[in-house]
Amino acid sequence: MMETKGFDKLFAPDVLKQLFPEDRSDQFFDALYGDVEEGAYDISLEFIGSRGNRLEFMLRLTQRPGKCITCSLTYGLPEVFTRHPIINIKGLVQNIEALLDGRGRCVDWQLGPTQEVSNDVHIIPLGIALKS
Repeated sequence: MMETKGFDKLFAPDVLKQLFPEDRSDQFFDALYGDVEEGAYDISLEFIGSRGNRLEFMLRLTQRPGKCITCSLTYGLPEVFTRHPIINIKGLVQNIEALLDGRGRCVDWQLGPTQEVSNDVHIIPLGIALKS
């Protein structure tokens, strides 16, 4: 079993904002629609915790004022996010591994299905398998 103490500090909110900057949502919508204003939500990265040899994160989609997150087909996003170069989940996981500083290697990752937390917040789970 891997030592997972200190992961809450390692993946503090300010660190997560560096891993997944706030302007990435705008870059994504600019690439997708050619217009930042078309984006219905902001995307942020949150650390949930660790279980066994897994790190659990989530991509939080928060509805933008005057927009409709429910209308924006968020259920297809895990597949889109998996491949999209701006969202860059593969690069994100590599950066997370670098933060581990030898405490573990990220050997696999997967995005779960979109979950509706409320009318204005949807989440996409990101699980990362670790190996010592």
